[in-house]
Amino acid sequence: MIRHAETTQRNHAMSHIQDALQRLLEARHHDPFEILGPHVEGDRACLRVLRPGVREIRIGENGPRLERLGDTDLFQWEGPAAELPARYRLVWTDSQGERHEGYDPYAFDTQIPDYDLYLFGEGRHWHVHRILGANPWEADGVPGTLFAVWAPNAERVSVVGDFNHWDGRVHPMRNRGQSGVWELFLPELPAGSLYKFEIRNRDTGAVLVKTDPYGKQFELRPATAAIVRGRETWDWQDEEWMSARPGRDWLHTPCSIYEVHLGSWQRDENGDFLDYRELAHRLVDYVLETGFTHIELLPITEHPLDASWGYQTTGYYAPTSRFGNPDDFRYFVDYCHRHGIGVLLDWVPAHFPKDDFALARFDGTALYEHEDPRRGEHRDWGTLIYNFGRNEVKNFLLASALYWLEEYHIDGLRVDAVASMLYLDYSRDPHDWVPNIHGGNENLEAIAFLRELNTVTHAEQPGTIVVAEESTAWPQVTRPVNIGGLGFSMKWNMGWMHDTLSYMQHDPIHRRYHHDQLTFGLLYLFTENFVLPFSHDEVVHGKGSMLGKMPGDEWQRFANLRLLYTYQFTYPGKKLLFMGCEFGQGSEWNFDGTLDWYVLQYPFHQGMKNLIGDLNRIYRETPALFEHEFEPDGFAWIDCHDSDQSVLSYLRRAGTEVRAVVLNFTPVPREGYRIGVPYPGPWREVFNSDSEYYGGSNVGNGAGLMAEEVPWMGYPHSLILTVPPLAGVILEPAG
Repeated sequence: MIRHAETTQRNHAMSHIQDALQRLLEARHHDPFEILGPHVEGDRACLRVLRPGVREIRIGENGPRLERLGDTDLFQWEGPAAELPARYRLVWTDSQGERHEGYDPYAFDTQIPDYDLYLFGEGRHWHVHRILGANPWEADGVPGTLFAVWAPNAERVSVVGDFNHWDGRVHPMRNRGQSGVWELFLPELPAGSLYKFEIRNRDTGAVLVKTDPYGKQFELRPATAAIVRGRETWDWQDEEWMSARPGRDWLHTPCSIYEVHLGSWQRDENGDFLDYRELAHRLVDYVLETGFTHIELLPITEHPLDASWGYQTTGYYAPTSRFGNPDDFRYFVDYCHRHGIGVLLDWVPAHFPKDDFALARFDGTALYEHEDPRRGEHRDWGTLIYNFGRNEVKNFLLASALYWLEEYHIDGLRVDAVASMLYLDYSRDPHDWVPNIHGGNENLEAIAFLRELNTVTHAEQPGTIVVAEESTAWPQVTRPVNIGGLGFSMKWNMGWMHDTLSYMQHDPIHRRYHHDQLTFGLLYLFTENFVLPFSHDEVVHGKGSMLGKMPGDEWQRFANLRLLYTYQFTYPGKKLLFMGCEFGQGSEWNFDGTLDWYVLQYPFHQGMKNLIGDLNRIYRETPALFEHEFEPDGFAWIDCHDSDQSVLSYLRRAGTEVRAVVLNFTPVPREGYRIGVPYPGPWREVFNSDSEYYGGSNVGNGAGLMAEEVPWMGYPHSLILTVPPLAGVILEPAG
């Protein structure tokens, strides 16, 4: 009976091994380490190597030769365990007769600690990019690259690349159980190698070839392979900037943002892209000249389609190769910081493209997205929506946000399309969405994700900001999480932007009937921390340029635009202008070309650029214009009721410092115009958008002004001034 039991057990073991061998040869084994590599029992050892396209394999230069098993690509050696070194090298000859050697990847134990996998499963591994993807690694003193990928519904995952002829049979990975993570250490694999993951779905048997979600560098599109990076050795020179960043009071300091699409800002003489380093020098010189405090980049995260402007991201951990490599981008940020310019990055967690080489149905299932298209697909954009309720997906995005702030020293993120994340019925037909568990239209998982995003980034990288592009009346977007807010630093004031542009597009003779479009915004102005944006979205898709929106003849169009910018820069809120708007580009933005720089030879356009430079300088140097942009203390109406003459006047304040702003939205000069002011004595005009230096008619108050002791508009004193046509003036006490 005992002998029979032993025979049965031996036969069962042999059957299991045969089945495992068959699954390995058919490239569908979930744990290749069960068969491959060294296996020692007592004093005997068995070594198996799967190597397609090989004539012969030996252990070491002159060691024993492995025998081919039948007509397969599997080789085996059996012998005394003492003859197999703990860290052996294989030497093989390929079908062309070329000799190769290297350590056996299947001789190394698991590399990723269980605790890292636990944190990832919990959605709380803020540096998960250091274990997932392709990372420089050292195992038992041997350098190489550790590959790891999350594919819980896979039957088999392999690393494929230019180092194994893109053959999924060569380097199948080890499954790490319930974590859904697969890993494989490839000893001595050099930086610069191209790779992807080949994934076989366990239910359908479908084989997919996917690029790395955690890839840190990719080939230039249209190629899609990831590139192995070596250890990062960039010698940052922005210590002064970074040491000051945690204590920087962004709430009460100037923030004027120049929004840039790197591919179309400028190009070289052949019409080709500039690289990050050349862009750094040109952009910094230009931004210093025009006075902006920050550059905001349309997404430079890797993306396959130029026409998406970067908003359909496939590489959440990689700067696009269109403009160079990751170190080139580090140079860009470093150079900006060394010249006192902050860098913000447009970051897109709301959706991702359907390209079959990337995240879509990553392991043959709806892994990163929802299976139900009513929750998992943006109909308008033809993109997929992240499943924010899944910890590993949430972790992927949270770690990406921190990665840019930490590894690339980015100073803040602008989160695209937040409204589409908050609402389950966003841009959907009545029966094309699924209510939440309470029957409402709020996306509870996305809300929790956004709160965690802001909590984590502010805690881990203090001094950085996260800005929401959010276009609805969702409450407390920029209020702390602990009082029920979403926790963003700031949000774009889309209501102000739409109302203001709508007003400005009216012929001045009709503006008196739309005066409330300028004044309504004050009813909600201090409920959030607002950015005032004239962004890329306003100069595309047939909307025309900013200049093209303005009514009237050429002089009036430029005057209107100068007036609009004067209003923007004196109104409470941080400022944002898209590239080209600062010099009054006449044509709509074209992502596939470059800005119309040639127009700067014409006085009106040069005058517009001069105006922006002066507005930025005055804004940066005047605490009354920036210290209390988010607080009622910083603003007071002088007169918001003069709709008949289409004139607005208000005070901006910081402590005892005040500036009076008067804006005339008609082409009629307003002479003898009286406004109330808080202080007696002399006042002077410190800015006038109608100056001939900007292309204006030079109507103004050059001789100075004296406040009379005549109460007016609730103030104890008043000034009589001339308000130039289609222009704004800034006044200050001269005493």
